Amino acid sequence: MHRLGLFWFQQDLRLSDQPALTQACAECEQLILLYCAEPGWFSPGRYASKRMGMQRWRFVLDSLQELSHQLQPYKQQLVLRFQSPVEAISQLISQYKVDAIYQSRQPGYYEARQWQQLQQRFPYLSFQNPDSNTLFTEQQLPFALTELPASFSQFRKQVEQLPLAAAIAAPQHIPPAPTGVQSEPLPGYPSWLSSLFSGGEYSGQQHLKRYFNSTLPGFYKEVRNALDGFDNSTKFSPWLAAGCVSARQVVTALHGYEARHGRNDSSYWIYFELLWREYFHWYSHRHGNALFLRQGIKQSAPLTSFYPQRFRAWCEGTTPYPLINACMRQLKQTGYLSNRGRQLVASCFVHELQLDWRYGAAWFEQQLIDYDVAINWGNWQYLAGVGADPRGHRQFNLEKQQQQYDPDGSYIRQWQGDSRVLALDSVDAADWPMLG
Repeated sequence: MHRLGLFWFQQDLRLSDQPALTQACAECEQLILLYCAEPGWFSPGRYASKRMGMQRWRFVLDSLQELSHQLQPYKQQLVLRFQSPVEAISQLISQYKVDAIYQSRQPGYYEARQWQQLQQRFPYLSFQNPDSNTLFTEQQLPFALTELPASFSQFRKQVEQLPLAAAIAAPQHIPPAPTGVQSEPLPGYPSWLSSLFSGGEYSGQQHLKRYFNSTLPGFYKEVRNALDGFDNSTKFSPWLAAGCVSARQVVTALHGYEARHGRNDSSYWIYFELLWREYFHWYSHRHGNALFLRQGIKQSAPLTSFYPQRFRAWCEGTTPYPLINACMRQLKQTGYLSNRGRQLVASCFVHELQLDWRYGAAWFEQQLIDYDVAINWGNWQYLAGVGADPRGHRQFNLEKQQQQYDPDGSYIRQWQGDSRVLALDSVDAADWPMLG
């Protein structure tokens, strides 16, 4: 039994189906519940984008507020710190004599490195980080992580029939916090900002119930490629990305729907796409820092470069491609974009605009309300031909895609995709040839 433990919340902002939290509650007499917002999230980084955009930050703040409310019946509090988690946790360890640290294992390379830094700095403490962000634990996988299949199809065939552990309930008891632990104010967001989604475990669970109590899962596969329409996809991704609901909870609700209504291709396809999420999470664990390298997990980098004007036009939706412009404007205004839209703008970024894919991935990191490090960077590698795609470097025909998914131009008109169509590159006077 530990005298004082610390649970570090990250992309797991819920109380239910939290193996690490359940373990901490069973093993500690007192417990500090911590969430850290890093100042560096809100400043432009290496690729001119921020790691945290305002749409996602609003969702996170909603989730933190709801989590704090959920803790009140336990007579507990969520401790908020606006600083590096390594420094915040180090200070709490020194000040309160913490003797055990818990977290849900995270897929991100930098999050894993922070965990390792804490282990190196405090080797005498107990560190526990069970898998709770994935459907399966690493021990359940039928292969060593170093032998992760090179393609999703190979992965799916090996894990699709694995038994799934039941999601666990929230702890009945959470040990009290020591007296005197203080929170710090976190940054806010603009008052005019509106959102399609409300963060938090309760909101996520309500959305799960609404979706699976409807007829929507029965024809999901038929509409999932639509460019817009709230009910044309499951919209679970924001709550999954923040960890307000777990993948196992989604599958549990899916199985309940299938028990009531029967299984068909569409309901299966929901599980199929959760397996894609699963694959990219283990892909991130397997490849680590290679998730962010220009050459990805391949031996050579794509023949692309960085053209500031093209990058800006893509971000602002002023390229020569109206469908791409509409997608990028929707993303910027709402923080959300359909799966089909994401594929199209990424393909355009790499092929038509010939830009370094990492700048596009970083822009998505800033803009997406449902940003997930493994899924985002894994998918961008896939589209750029430096990841898990066995075909490599696949390109979408934008004209054909527009005819198929927006034949009457209604999506382009809705998001004003053709209002400011500019030439791909401008010619400066300094580039004019000298004649005579």
